Amino acid sequence: MRSVLPFRLSPRLLRFFKFCVVGCLGFVWDTGSVYALRPVIGLTTATLAAYFIAATLNWILNSLWTFRGVGHHEHPVLQWLRFLSANSLGFFLNRGTVYTLFYLFPLCVHYPILALACGCFAGLFANFNLTQKLVFREKPPASALELAEMTVQLPPTDPTHNAEP
Repeated sequence: MRSVLPFRLSPRLLRFFKFCVVGCLGFVWDTGSVYALRPVIGLTTATLAAYFIAATLNWILNSLWTFRGVGHHEHPVLQWLRFLSANSLGFFLNRGTVYTLFYLFPLCVHYPILALACGCFAGLFANFNLTQKLVFREKPPASALELAEMTVQLPPTDPTHNAEP
């Protein structure tokens, strides 16, 4: 099958693109859940519950498509829990943005989709990097120390990239 793109994306960029597509679907699920649950449990609780609904559906799609064949050496429930915990920074960025916008701008309370969209972008890069490093790993860490090292590992630098001409 030939690619429809006139250029070739790096594997990491392709994964990021897929992660963004799944994130867009997550935004739809998140927004739909907030609007469906809001009349029943209120805006604040609906916004919190909707995050976990969207995160679970995102984990499923990321597992099946974005990171297909990577990280399937552990039980799915453990991987799902690792996904939720790895994305906790993204959760605080996302929902912190959402609740701040609810507090500062009454328009966002009337139209939660505005705050949800901003929250989605706020957590995007943290979620991608942590998901790739901690959830869908090529090989599992041999120890807790190796897991900690993987968490803070910086990508290798290309010494010729910053060389002066």
